[in-house]
Amino acid sequence: MWKKKNSINFTILKYFLLFSIVILGILWLFQFIFFNSFYKDQKINDIKAVVEKIKKNQTADEINEIALDKSICVEIANKNFEVLYSSRYFGKGCISDTDQTNNYKFDFISNNKTEETYEIVHSKYKSKTLVYGVKLDNSNYAFLNTSLEPTKDIISLIKKQLIVITLFTLIFSYILAYFISNHISKPIKEISKEAKKIATGNYNNIEEESNIEEIVELENTLNYVKDELSKTDELRRDLMANVSHDLKTPLTMIKAYAEMSIDLHSNDKEKQRQDIDTIIQETDRLTILVNDILDLSKMQSNMDTLEKEDFDIIKLTEDILKRYQLYQETDNYQFIFYHNKEEIIVYADKKKIEQVIYNLINNAINYTGEDNTVEIKIEEKKDTVLVEIKDTGKGIQEEDIPYIWDRYYKNKKKHKRNLIGTGLGLNIVKTILETHQFKYGVKTKKEQGTTFFFEIEETK
Repeated sequence: MWKKKNSINFTILKYFLLFSIVILGILWLFQFIFFNSFYKDQKINDIKAVVEKIKKNQTADEINEIALDKSICVEIANKNFEVLYSSRYFGKGCISDTDQTNNYKFDFISNNKTEETYEIVHSKYKSKTLVYGVKLDNSNYAFLNTSLEPTKDIISLIKKQLIVITLFTLIFSYILAYFISNHISKPIKEISKEAKKIATGNYNNIEEESNIEEIVELENTLNYVKDELSKTDELRRDLMANVSHDLKTPLTMIKAYAEMSIDLHSNDKEKQRQDIDTIIQETDRLTILVNDILDLSKMQSNMDTLEKEDFDIIKLTEDILKRYQLYQETDNYQFIFYHNKEEIIVYADKKKIEQVIYNLINNAINYTGEDNTVEIKIEEKKDTVLVEIKDTGKGIQEEDIPYIWDRYYKNKKKHKRNLIGTGLGLNIVKTILETHQFKYGVKTKKEQGTTFFFEIEETK
């Protein structure tokens, strides 16, 4: 289980044990390195508590009681070194009258000190005693002393307890790390196993129950990636099928008409001319298809940046409509252009908006009714300019509206060879308008045609 040093299991175990060792190390350090210092501070606090009792004029019995409770000896003397009071703890004082005792008393009283702490080491037993002197009034002094040597039994007991605590902590840390790591790693391993299936084309949802927020987020992210990959894979298949169809058809026709021109119409200049015109038209179709695919790929890869400028959208639309002169002459198409002003200046990427209008007009040509009429309307509103392009066809079914902007959506049901365009036009329109952050949409009624619209910023 722990062979992989970069696994979650090993990492959690490592950090749990490291944390436990650090905590235990601090505990051992404070118990044995700083123990004497803490013990001394505690004894000083105990002595000061007894001093407060003395200053409050407590009775001898009360002083004896607290001194015994704190293991402190109390001695009160005057400035002539005469002992006025001594607690009964350990008889007459904890420290016998020695030169050392006289030395600290003499130092304290003769120098008229207010308070002072002394450490006295017994000359024979080498034990340490803490002495605290305090001046009570002008003529009386109190000397309190206590041992600074913790009993060996206490130290031994603490060591044994620390050893037990250390072993218990390390074992508990290992067990806890084991269960926590399994709890965390198990769903991750399952998600990883399911994620690998995505590479094989299995796009089933990953459903691994977990109450850990990050794992749930990982699961949601992978499901999102799975959905996007599924869409991409479907789009790839559709794109290959439809593009290959669109490429194959004009290529077949180009080859066929070229062969006809050579084999059947070599002596008929008029027929050869018609063959060549058909070849040119199919070549143009191929060029449009390739350009549409390149444009769409660039825009959706964020390689195509906007170059905004001020321009007259009325003149731009009139220039676009000139391209359809051939359709008016040969197929009796009518292009009706309504605008409430002769000039409307807008701010956008001129070439991109030209693509939008051109593709929407192409879409209207492909789906307009038997009257072959396409209406273009540009109207200046309060803060924006509304552009509408309408056909007179059968309209769009309501359930199809959310999908009409997808590439080759129509072709998912039945591939149709459009009069103009490649089936990518509306997706290009959507991409450009969303890049501009312009509002766009479609209005349609059964048997009454469809109107595509978008709103564009007007120059202030």
